[in-house]
Amino acid sequence: MLEQNEHKEQPVSRRKFLKNSGMILGGLVVGGVAGSLLARTQEAPQQPGAAPTPTDFNQALMYFTPEQFKVVEAACERIFPEDELGPGAKALGAAYFIDHQLAGEWGFNGRDYMQGPFYPGEATQGYQGRLKRREIFDIGIQEMNNYSNNVHGKRFSELTPEQQDEVLKAFEAGEVNLTTISATAFFQMLRSATLEGLYADPLYGGNKNMEGWRLKRYPGNQMAYTQVIEQEEFVTMEPLSLRDHQTG
Repeated sequence: MLEQNEHKEQPVSRRKFLKNSGMILGGLVVGGVAGSLLARTQEAPQQPGAAPTPTDFNQALMYFTPEQFKVVEAACERIFPEDELGPGAKALGAAYFIDHQLAGEWGFNGRDYMQGPFYPGEATQGYQGRLKRREIFDIGIQEMNNYSNNVHGKRFSELTPEQQDEVLKAFEAGEVNLTTISATAFFQMLRSATLEGLYADPLYGGNKNMEGWRLKRYPGNQMAYTQVIEQEEFVTMEPLSLRDHQTG
């Protein structure tokens, strides 16, 4: 009897079972490399009192590929470069603003009439055509890389600032012959979207930390001006974003 009891298997605890078989995640058993990584993460908790690393979720791509983003970010910076007065479009996140807009209704021309017939209109009439804005950007970005490769032997993001200026000026002047879109119209759309990204509410991805507003001494989204409305001199106010009014 003693010999039988010695060989009798002991109950396996739940903790031991999970340790030996892997980690259970979302109803699935995850072992191997993934399980070891998860276990390692659990073994190294954050130090008490340590400040969490802030994460800016607005600075994430929603539409562009990484290569497309490099082109747009570089172009935005040449349209509004950093100087002694303050940050440029890159630091302000203008390319992220454009990316987020293209991923939404603006990129799909959701509020525009997009049916034919299509005829060349006056310059004051704005864009009239079949292509959506996201399609125009896709084509324009590719054509900027093609033109840069043909003229300078490199992609647009790899050019010097002076060479990038030459490419952008060629698009602006319509010197680049494109078969599907107007180079000038694409540049104008890119420039307008860049400026919007500098001064839109940071909620939309650009104007990072409201630095674009500070350049203009613009107060942003203030709830009221009763405390300064009767003052004769200009009052510089710390800008507020829409997010600043969120409670709890």
